[in-house]
Amino acid sequence: MITRMEALPHILYRASQVRELDRIAIEDFAIPGMVLMERAGKAAFEVLRAHWPDARSIAVLCGTGNNGGDGYVVARLAYEAGLAVDVLQLGDVSRTRGDARNMLETMRGAGVVETPYTGQPLLGYDIIVDALLGTGLERPVEGGWLTAIKAINHSKGRVLAIDMPTGLHADSGSVLGMAVKADITITFIGVKQGMLTAQGVESCGKLVFNSLDVPDNVFRHISPTAITTAAFNLRRLLPRRNRNAHKGHFGHVLVVGGDRGMSGAVRLAGEAAMRIGAGLVSIATQPEHAVVLNLMRPELMIRGVTGAADLRPMLARASILAIGPGLGQSRWAQQILATSLEAGRTMVIDADALNLLAQNPVQHNDWILTPHPGEAARLLGVSIQEIQEDRFQAAREIQRRYGGICVLKGAGTLIDAGHRATVICNEGNPGMAGGGMGDVLTGVIAGLLAQGMTPVAAACQGVALHARAGDQAARQGERGLLASDLMPCLRHLVNF
Repeated sequence: MITRMEALPHILYRASQVRELDRIAIEDFAIPGMVLMERAGKAAFEVLRAHWPDARSIAVLCGTGNNGGDGYVVARLAYEAGLAVDVLQLGDVSRTRGDARNMLETMRGAGVVETPYTGQPLLGYDIIVDALLGTGLERPVEGGWLTAIKAINHSKGRVLAIDMPTGLHADSGSVLGMAVKADITITFIGVKQGMLTAQGVESCGKLVFNSLDVPDNVFRHISPTAITTAAFNLRRLLPRRNRNAHKGHFGHVLVVGGDRGMSGAVRLAGEAAMRIGAGLVSIATQPEHAVVLNLMRPELMIRGVTGAADLRPMLARASILAIGPGLGQSRWAQQILATSLEAGRTMVIDADALNLLAQNPVQHNDWILTPHPGEAARLLGVSIQEIQEDRFQAAREIQRRYGGICVLKGAGTLIDAGHRATVICNEGNPGMAGGGMGDVLTGVIAGLLAQGMTPVAAACQGVALHARAGDQAARQGERGLLASDLMPCLRHLVNF
């Protein structure tokens, strides 16, 4: 029987929760651990054969725990299928216990014998299978384990990681010293939240999921710690417009920013708000930018502001405020930000508005903060490395400290609204790592707020739409992708 390939679920877990799900399946639902291990190894082998049907030689690197047990199953099935198989053992194999021990003996009985891994290069293999440590790693890899990871990453073969690339932290997505860079990772029972953010995205490669046919009732015992943006229904949140609609029904976004020499940022944010469907969009910026921006996009209502007196009438007319794109940190910027914060509007805060906020922290319950890792580091007074080591914790702490909603941008953008589960976006591409992309996101979220979405829905849907637009725009190639290339894609996505 061929194991079915399953879509990635929308719900994500911490590693300890998946281990508890495994325990519940075994103890409460009477599924023997050996049965689950056999299913895992079989699923991994079938992924291997489906993706690399011409492979003839494989090396399976096994640890002494259950991850190694999965590897023994893969090795046995590969041998029975006529492949040349070397099982390279790390750790003292005499310490292998339980189900993994049984699978080791079954593999040996089939005619495959493991040999100790002694640090040799892994050359000449079509496929390398990483079955070393799985999800239990909590400290940096060292010794022979580190040597093995280096050898895997320097091999010429394709790499299949079982359950979790060795060296990757399952909960945070950070690398513990060094991690295997897999072409494909197959994970079981529950997707671990660290696989979809930080360095998990690069380390896992293509992510494949298999539930091992664990009954649905098992999952009712554990609440997920994260969900993906794919779980949200845009059609329900953006219904078809009435035939008698007018611009006043869809809100008025005011974008504030664009200090001298930085007019492009507010232009991108403003146009994104319009392309996503806001009824009206105004821009408050430095006076010398007003005429130029009107020429470039006449639908935007541009006004030059020199200070609070110019800005207050614009704030009074707006329903939603987006502040920060190109704002700078000059005295003008400081005054404009202070005046904007007094307006009592629902706000999207980005770019230099975040940097100024870090200097004079305040809390607000009706705003969406959209920092990249550098801005997040300034908001929390830590290093960028500390942010990236645990993005989930960083997003939660920013939300706790500043209120509202935190959108922590980057590979695997996180949305934390102070609820039990963090929302994570597993869409988007490296072509979006360029100037102006964050300004577009700010405009998208503001435009959705203007159309009546709640802040949580606007943050989650905005991140998802922005990522999907980036993926559509990247069909002609990721390199050279411009933030403005997303505009026609945004319009298409909100007109389904």
